[in-house]
Amino acid sequence: MLRARIIPCLLIHEGGLVKTTRFGDPKYVGDPINAVRILNEKEVDELMVVDIDASPHDREPNYQLIANLANECRMPLCYGGGVKTTGQIERIIALGVEKVALSAAAVENPQIVREAARRVGSQSVVVVLDVKRFGLLRRPEIVTYNATKRSGLDPVEFARRVEQLGAGEIVLNNVDRDGEMKGYDKDLVRQIRNATSLPLTALGGAGSLDDIRDLIAQHHIIGAAAGSLFVFKGKYRAVLINYPNREEKRALFGNARAMP
Repeated sequence: MLRARIIPCLLIHEGGLVKTTRFGDPKYVGDPINAVRILNEKEVDELMVVDIDASPHDREPNYQLIANLANECRMPLCYGGGVKTTGQIERIIALGVEKVALSAAAVENPQIVREAARRVGSQSVVVVLDVKRFGLLRRPEIVTYNATKRSGLDPVEFARRVEQLGAGEIVLNNVDRDGEMKGYDKDLVRQIRNATSLPLTALGGAGSLDDIRDLIAQHHIIGAAAGSLFVFKGKYRAVLINYPNREEKRALFGNARAMP
């Protein structure tokens, strides 16, 4: 059954939990394992954890950290960061992680999506499209390695391609809105939603529960992911791990119904 989901996204930098702005200026906000324990108590739909150091520094995934996260999580866990081979994907899934997120690896070698889907199942293969707008026309383009490398790829066209290759889900992450808390890029979300039938999660820009409500109202069965919204509280951005309670979630979901 598919349904709307509200997904905290935690970023790992130098072993700690951080929050970035436009993929830069990481600010330490706590211990990732402690954050997972708090989110367990809040009955989170799903959790996404990304090691933002691994790929840029050409490091292997930190399997001990992944195992610790998986052991603590009482919700489905998606991990990303440093994943380049199907062997790594299989090892991460074996640790108890439900989904593995591919970004640079999928851009540089799209066939890894097909091979990963064959080995662990499409439902466990997530392709992350980190997108930044360029030029006077603000055309969207996929970027990699914490937005330091341009790919020349159009996100809509690439979304169609990874669907054909067997991806099970797409995460659309807007670099320009990361940490800004000014709302999702609704136009780009709509374009990706119209281009593919895959489950879609939007990330980057959520500043309030109203932003999530609007996203779900427009697209119904969608993942609404956020970072700053779930680690900061109030106008002074005090660090506080938070998540909507059951009543707030019912209000957010509105007419979004579970679908087969």
